[in-house]
Amino acid sequence: MKPYKNKINRIRTFALALIFIGIVIMYVGIYFRNHPIVMLIFMLLGALAIVGSTGVYAWIGLLSMKTVPVQCPSCGRHTKMLGRVDMCMHCREPLTMDPNLEGKEFDEAYNKKNSKA
Repeated sequence: MKPYKNKINRIRTFALALIFIGIVIMYVGIYFRNHPIVMLIFMLLGALAIVGSTGVYAWIGLLSMKTVPVQCPSCGRHTKMLGRVDMCMHCREPLTMDPNLEGKEFDEAYNKKNSKA
């Protein structure tokens, strides 16, 4: 079984990575101080990555309001569930609210509309 993270945490990690990638791109632009056009392109690309990260954070915030708060049966802590199957944010226990999936092995494909379960 491949390692699986909670969907919300995975998207937040991607948004954080976009911030750092944007900063690195802008930092690379400093090395082209003698070529202002190239430096400007790197600065704009870095700023675009940071603005994109802001958009991803806003999107996951809106998506997070649609989640279903559940209590994990394993650790007893509250977690947010997105889709038919998800993992606990704290202990990575597979969770489902679909009675047809109870007892089946965890598979991320159950969240796709075409999955047969």
